Amino acid sequence: MGAKIKRNDMVEVTAGNERGKRGKVLRVFRDRDRALVEKVNLVKRHLKPNATSQGGILEKEAPVHLSNLALVCEKCDRPVRVGFQVLDDGRKVRACKRCGEVFDK
Repeated sequence: MGAKIKRNDMVEVTAGNERGKRGKVLRVFRDRDRALVEKVNLVKRHLKPNATSQGGILEKEAPVHLSNLALVCEKCDRPVRVGFQVLDDGRKVRACKRCGEVFDK
């Protein structure tokens, strides 16, 4: 099975408290079916001070389940479903189901 969402893709959250927010995928966790999205699903971590850091409250991204993300097509500028096409040179690439735009250049 091909990966429908990869690092550096622009995605939109389709469900949950963060619905409608867009961001760039920072990292994908394939084993857990989750992804870290820039400035989405922010949580607060309380850090204890130690010799190297001051401590305090740190805000960072928490992973979002892949089923709650949709890839944003640059041409349509909407969240779209992703399909696969085989090009003439034999490469298998991701493509927009709505307009046919190829995501993998």
